Amino acid sequence: MSELVEDRPPAAGPRSQLGAAVVAAAIGVFGLLGSLALGLGKLTAPGPGLWPFAVSVLITVLSVVLALTGRHGTDTERFTGASVLTAVSVASLVLFAMLLPVIGFEIPSLLLVFGWMRFLGKESWVSSAAVSVGTVAAFYVLFVVLLEIPLPRLI
Repeated sequence: MSELVEDRPPAAGPRSQLGAAVVAAAIGVFGLLGSLALGLGKLTAPGPGLWPFAVSVLITVLSVVLALTGRHGTDTERFTGASVLTAVSVASLVLFAMLLPVIGFEIPSLLLVFGWMRFLGKESWVSSAAVSVGTVAAFYVLFVVLLEIPLPRLI
């Protein structure tokens, strides 16, 4: 049997593991503070910050575990040019979240799906346009028409 050889970047090393743990811990602490500001409520009457608080606690705890044990891991990869795609994806989600309450979900959703398909997925212009319009239309019908969820909308 022949083994599959992966074309992977070289291992990142212990400093990268620690850096990832610190960044994740900062995200966890930021989430903890944000969820506390929303209010936790009680278990019988949960507030809007309860589930984000639980997830943020988990992220923070796992970050500490990674900081303590991850220095010996060899399964991390160095940042390369391809790593920029992840940063672009995250930035586009942040932009989506910022635009959503201002101009509704239709245009930001259309741009997000189109951008991911065309520029990150390298799909054709026609395919990207068709799928993005179809996706937004399907979400509109599902969430606005059928489930009557009050999403921020353009119209």
